[in-house]
Amino acid sequence: MADNSTRHCISSFFLVGVPGLQDLHCWMGIPVCLLFSLTLLGNSSIIVTVRLEPSLHQPMYFFLCMLAVNDVALASSTAPKMLGIFWLDAHCTDFDMCLAQMYFIHTFCIAESALLVAMAFDRYVAICMPLRYTTILTTPTVSKMGLAGVTRAVLMVLPGPLLIKRLPCYTQDVINHAYCEHMAVVKLASADTRVNGAYGISVALSVMVLDLGLIATSYIKILQAVFRLSSQNARSKALGTCAAHVCTILVSYTPALFSFLTHRIGKKVPPSVHIIFASSYLLVPPAVNPLVYGVKTRQIRDRVIGLFFPKRKISEN
Repeated sequence: MADNSTRHCISSFFLVGVPGLQDLHCWMGIPVCLLFSLTLLGNSSIIVTVRLEPSLHQPMYFFLCMLAVNDVALASSTAPKMLGIFWLDAHCTDFDMCLAQMYFIHTFCIAESALLVAMAFDRYVAICMPLRYTTILTTPTVSKMGLAGVTRAVLMVLPGPLLIKRLPCYTQDVINHAYCEHMAVVKLASADTRVNGAYGISVALSVMVLDLGLIATSYIKILQAVFRLSSQNARSKALGTCAAHVCTILVSYTPALFSFLTHRIGKKVPPSVHIIFASSYLLVPPAVNPLVYGVKTRQIRDRVIGLFFPKRKISEN
């Protein structure tokens, strides 16, 4: 056991990166940089396109803009530090900066989940109650839904750093991770961390179960409404409006579930695999979401093409 002076002198942490694969850090920085660049370019294009095109000033695209802003914030809270570790050997991070990064990462993750729920509700109203769509999802209502999602995220994550602050001592300063993850930091404390662990798993489970439950309920209602339609063309068109959102859900939740399961029950999984899955959960969805909506949504695709290639004739079909 370290003495009191050792306990209190730790004011920074050392982020290892990907344990066991340090020799490959330089190469790992390449996909991280590409994903981050794609996130910034793709989401900025979505935001600018919706902002400049009056025909896209609809609830669905307002939610998409919120998702784009959140994705940029999420990637920006993770990728720069990872690139610093991989390319510049900038492994050290201040204690408070580490807590700040942890707070923002988890806040943006929960906010993203809330936005996916809001987008599922948007599709539910559009398909199941089309005549009331514009009266239910007004601009103030959309803004309140977005604000509610952010508020929930802020309040749910706030106890995390506060509970870490209350821990009396840290006798280790090496975090075997590429960023400041909640339990990776908690495990360094030489104290009873059962409260921290219970808090972490309860937040993760409550968000995942509640949000996935609401999304599943929305799509069950949507499928029921779609299969009551008599026209095959109408069914295809209704389901087509949901395709981009379903792809986004799969892209967002699949790596999250793998990361959660490997962390909780995959005791024999190497730490490097844990960290790669956790990093993919933070970097892949923000980069892929704009591509999904660009490919699956004709209005977005045509306007983005017009934004980058103004002389090219935009398809009207």
